[in-house]
Amino acid sequence: MKKLLLLVVLMFSTFTFAQNQLNFESGTFDFLKDQTEVNVQLKFDNVLFQAENYTEAQYLEKRKAETLAKKNAEAWTKWSEAWQTYKDAEYLNYFLKGANGWSKQVVFKKDVKPKYTLIIDTKWVYAGWHAGLVAQEGKLTSDLIFVETENPSKVVMKIQGDAILGKKTNKDFTMEYGRIAAAYEVTGKLVGKALKKVVR
Repeated sequence: MKKLLLLVVLMFSTFTFAQNQLNFESGTFDFLKDQTEVNVQLKFDNVLFQAENYTEAQYLEKRKAETLAKKNAEAWTKWSEAWQTYKDAEYLNYFLKGANGWSKQVVFKKDVKPKYTLIIDTKWVYAGWHAGLVAQEGKLTSDLIFVETENPSKVVMKIQGDAILGKKTNKDFTMEYGRIAAAYEVTGKLVGKALKKVVR
């Protein structure tokens, strides 16, 4: 029984590790060696959700129906307002928190005008689930595109974050948007960690 349990834990660990990876598609971090900050923008257009690849409209309609069936219109209003707040600000804030926790020489910020901008183009989201003591973390797939701020068509580096798994670290983890935010934070950590190896 102990051997079986150990095997299950090892398989789960391997699966989790395999998911949490950055795929470096083009360029290197060398362009940031003489920089002190990077602007960051988040795109949340044309995102697909869950294994079914719902559009955002489809996902929200399903979530609304579930909420109204279990609770009431007031609960849905509260949820949808929080969802919008996370889209507008919190997902990016969590990414910045993750990246800047590792990257000290180059600071990631929003609404600044340095030489380079990182565009986080969100492609796919798995919202996970929460059932009291048991939960499944959210996952995030995104294109991380570094461009020249004054000439965004000039791509200097492209990375893909492939099904990055969040961690149970934030106050809203019991909600979908909290679990998704955690995946943005881990994505930021992976970027900051990779950058730290190059820019010291």
